[in-house]
Amino acid sequence: MLSTTDLRGTDLSVTELRAALPRAEYDVEAALHAVTPIVADVAERGAEALLELAERFDGVRPQRLRVPAEVMQRALELLDPDVRRALEVSIERARLVHADQVRTDVTTQVSPGGTVTERWVPVDRVGLYVPGGLAVYPSSVVMNVVPAQIAGVSSLAVASPPQRDNAGELAGYPHPTILAACALLGVDEVYATGGAQAVAAFAHGFDDTPAEPVDGRVPRCEPVSLVTGPGNVYVAAAKRLLKGLIGIDSEAGPTEIAVLADAGADPEHVAADLVSQAEHDPLAASVLVTDSTELAAAVEEAVTRRALATKHSERVQTALTGPQSGVVLVDDLDAGLAVVNAYGAEHLEIITADSPAVAARVRNAGAVFVGTYSPVSLGDYAAGSNHVLPTGGCACHSSGLSVQSFLRGIHVIHYDEQALAEVGQHVVTLAEAEDLPAHGEAVTARTGQTVAR
Repeated sequence: MLSTTDLRGTDLSVTELRAALPRAEYDVEAALHAVTPIVADVAERGAEALLELAERFDGVRPQRLRVPAEVMQRALELLDPDVRRALEVSIERARLVHADQVRTDVTTQVSPGGTVTERWVPVDRVGLYVPGGLAVYPSSVVMNVVPAQIAGVSSLAVASPPQRDNAGELAGYPHPTILAACALLGVDEVYATGGAQAVAAFAHGFDDTPAEPVDGRVPRCEPVSLVTGPGNVYVAAAKRLLKGLIGIDSEAGPTEIAVLADAGADPEHVAADLVSQAEHDPLAASVLVTDSTELAAAVEEAVTRRALATKHSERVQTALTGPQSGVVLVDDLDAGLAVVNAYGAEHLEIITADSPAVAARVRNAGAVFVGTYSPVSLGDYAAGSNHVLPTGGCACHSSGLSVQSFLRGIHVIHYDEQALAEVGQHVVTLAEAEDLPAHGEAVTARTGQTVAR
């Protein structure tokens, strides 16, 4: 089922390695052609466009776009107690980990009377996107909302596609488990809109026109400063199109797992993890990197068996037989590390004789799962880490979602007269060197220093 790439006996550059490794075909640029008119329509017609697009793409027209408070509460009341407890544990652990990411303002005394302070300021308003297509992701509510709240974001809104299978008072709204997760987190601004149109709605804002006026005013979704959260290629394309008008976390592509394992790894564990990632999407990538042909053969057998037996078998088999998945054979663990660092996986598992030492040498990964008892699914739900991670090799330059994603560093410069006079001639000299004399004059106008020309 899994194709094999044999890199034994080769000495490839990083560029050659990246070209040789399995990777999903994911063309965000092509999706822009489909997304551009959608974004323009939402910008021009607002709520009416969103309602029509929900009918077109989700098969249901919401009663209104903003989910009423009583619907949110009802979804929480209907939530299975075991699911509620699991979400509460996920929230508790995520808060614990993310609380340690809070940044503190730092003031540096550069000279007597001269200081530079770096202040960390949360963005004013964020839009958090939660997918609702092939699967339902209340866990993504937790992963988006918790770091934003801990960062101190004062205004946040969630968007998720309306579900045509919802009935009764939940009809036309996002999945009830997503609504319940929002309610658990205290998020009361939730919109029934998905895909590229949700990103456009966050970027441009809209009047929720089907809603009843409040105090004579039509309720409004105000534009946001930042949009975060995973989604399909059309969500990624909308983020690319609107980047600049809004900030974005990343253009997330199909999910991926790489497992670096040696002969001591349990093939059933490895196979279970590869299948679990393939369950997400037909484009999901599952890659095993190993120096053991025996392990590779045993994993292949276990993967085939598990793929046929699992609930979403067709989706899993499509992902595992696609060009994005496979086994990569290497000479040794050093070569394996070179491969996984070149690959830059969203999720990387290290299952080797000395997993912590090997993991410490990883340079490029969204998240690293160390040892036999740290499967990726733990990080998806309850490790405390964040599961919104860079894909498509972007881990070589980007990080996963964190409190930092919702903060901006602002330098505050405060020099008194003496401190400026002390350094002023250097400013003038550099301004002259760059042929920007007015820059120097902005200093000499204060210090009375003469400009040497």
